[in-house]
Formats: sequence, C-alpha cells, structure tokens
Amino acid sequence: MSDAWRIVEDDLSGAAVRALLEQHFAGMLANSPAESCHFLDFGGLRSDGVTFWSIHKDGELAGCGALKMLAGAHGEIKSMRTADAFLRQGVAARMLVHIMGEARARGLDRLSLETGSSPAFQPALALYARHGFEECEPFADYKPDPFSRFMTRAL
Repeated sequence: MSDAWRIVEDDLSGAAVRALLEQHFAGMLANSPAESCHFLDFGGLRSDGVTFWSIHKDGELAGCGALKMLAGAHGEIKSMRTADAFLRQGVAARMLVHIMGEARARGLDRLSLETGSSPAFQPALALYARHGFEECEPFADYKPDPFSRFMTRAL
C-alpha cells in the first residue's frame, strides 16, 4: 500500500463524507450542550464564503476540514474531523497545514477557531497549540461560553 495522501475541495455529495460529518455533528452534541455547539450543518458548509475539503489516503476518506471567511483578512477553521480508522495518523495535522496554507494564499492574516472545552476536545486543543494557536477572547459573533474555547494565530 502506498502512502498517498490527497486533499480535495469537496461538494459534500459523497456518502462517506456525509456519514463522517453526521458523526462529527453527533460528537459535538454528545460533548457539549446544543446551545454551545457551533458546527456548520450541510447547508452552512455549502454557503458562500466557506470552502470544505476532504482528505484521503489511498482512496479512503480519512478526514475533513473547512475554512470560513470572516470580515477583513480573518478566517475561521470549521469542521475538522478525522475518520476513526485514521486516528493518530497525522490526518488533522495535514488538514490544518492545508487550511493555513489556503488562508495565506487568500491573503488572510489571521486564522481563528472555536472548539469545545470538555476532555473530549483536549487532543484538538493540543494540536492547535502545537501549530501556534493561542487562547483568545470570542471573535466574530461568538459570545463567552464555558463550553467553548477560542484560539487564534497570525499567519
């Protein structure tokens, strides 16, 4: 088996990517109250200003992620998820590096994110910190919430 990774812009029409996102939505709702979940649903991921990518290894869906354009030169990371069969294989780091590169290519100078605060989100928080993201105040339309953590970094 080769070590071929591929990241593609995705239209969310495939059954595998839809199933992965359904799992993502369910995971968010299982670990935070509904009013504290800020994931984009399928319509939100297809809206103007949002680009969604899937990452594949040897033709299998390994994960996904999205970039949402905010005001000015600011972007937000959305819908980062790794398929269970690909956990701890560097999928999220590959997607994060891809999104940061796309944000730079689009002229953004800041990238931020919102994620959960429960123990289930600790691996994600550690990943973002390893890539230079630091805790910050709520941004865009977010409000302070004990179930949310906000992070940002200059590009």
